[in-house]
Amino acid sequence: MPATILLIDDEPRLRQLLARILQLEGYTMLEAENGRAGLKILEREAVQLVISDVKLPDKNGIELTAQIKQLYPATEVIVLTAYGTIADGVTAIKNGAFDYITKGDDNDRIIPLVSRAVEKANLQFRIRQLEAQMSQRLGFESIVGHSKTVQQAVDLARRVAATDTTVLLTGETGTGKEVFAQAIHQASPRKAQSFVAINCGALGKDILESELFGHRAGAFTGASRDQKGLFAEADRGTIFLDEIGEMPLDLQAKLLRVLETHEFLRVGDTKPTKTDVRVIAATNRGLEQEAHAGHFRLDLYYRLSVFSIELPPLRDRRDDIPDLATQFARQAAAKIGRRDVQLSPAFVQKLQQHPWKGNIRELKNVIERAVILADTRPNGTTELTPSTLPFDLQSSLLDETALDLATVEKAHIRRVIIHTNGHKPEAAKLLGIGLTTLYRKMAEYGIEG
Repeated sequence: MPATILLIDDEPRLRQLLARILQLEGYTMLEAENGRAGLKILEREAVQLVISDVKLPDKNGIELTAQIKQLYPATEVIVLTAYGTIADGVTAIKNGAFDYITKGDDNDRIIPLVSRAVEKANLQFRIRQLEAQMSQRLGFESIVGHSKTVQQAVDLARRVAATDTTVLLTGETGTGKEVFAQAIHQASPRKAQSFVAINCGALGKDILESELFGHRAGAFTGASRDQKGLFAEADRGTIFLDEIGEMPLDLQAKLLRVLETHEFLRVGDTKPTKTDVRVIAATNRGLEQEAHAGHFRLDLYYRLSVFSIELPPLRDRRDDIPDLATQFARQAAAKIGRRDVQLSPAFVQKLQQHPWKGNIRELKNVIERAVILADTRPNGTTELTPSTLPFDLQSSLLDETALDLATVEKAHIRRVIIHTNGHKPEAAKLLGIGLTTLYRKMAEYGIEG
């Protein structure tokens, strides 16, 4: 698509001549005789470049430049005048102009200058498109759900995002804490910088310390070269410390120092390194209780929980399950090249009846499995039905039309066996029957496992 250029000049002949020259270069030209008319055009048209005279009937072109850049930052401006001065040129550039040229003296410069300005404007436009896509994928727009509990959490996260305050995200495993952390980062002034995440429970103490703070060459066996830690990688950005409750106590002391002094020591180093980083932590534990039990530093807990947000479990937001399932189904279908995936009402009903101990993470895995198992119809559509669900979801609740005693007993025995991961003695104990009786009933009802 050719770039669009707006010419603002009160001299019709000069305006028409320059417009003709640039049209021959393939640009789409718009014209305005004064600043007010030019701003009206900018309101309704996507313009990559404005070429404006300095002396306009109603506005000063240099002041107009500042106004245009404030309203349309991605649009470039070239200021054109019959009497150029260095002072005017400096002011124009300060106000955001791409360049400042004199009429008549710079005819050989105008075409390459316009080309460079348009190239810069197009680059800015692509950057803003990518930022919008990134925001949609990682920002608050990516959080699905209209339930009251979710919206309350989102509202709190939006409010704290614009600050540098440390945030503690709490809630069960799989409730989307990293998604919230990413959204907070994307809505913060740090969004152009790095977002780095680490699971504090997935690494041993020594490896975790090296990953967080880095190390000097020779600090320990195998440290053949200096390594930059995540706190250095996240400088001027955000670090997300997942499962913070799993962090060893001595590392907690080092983290507290970072939060209080904004500096840390690499392993094997004696000189502290400064860092400007925002910390977002997450846990599925009750950190205050852990602190009082001596398993977590109380001073670190108070420092982390300056602003705490609790994320609700999926069972407390069942109304959001259809929207979440639809989104996950589309994502899973895209991975394997399927289109037009539909969720049957019975499928959605089963999803809403399930307790979802693994929360959103479990739901996403179940939906991906269902998409893989679902048959594609001749017309190319795919419907997810209860038969594509794992066995425990298919039999998690009884059909309302099947409430005879044998059906109830059969379903209950199945649930208990699934709960014990197939361990028959434990299942018999929970059911309050003998092991022999359990095997007999399993054979009677045709229960496998």
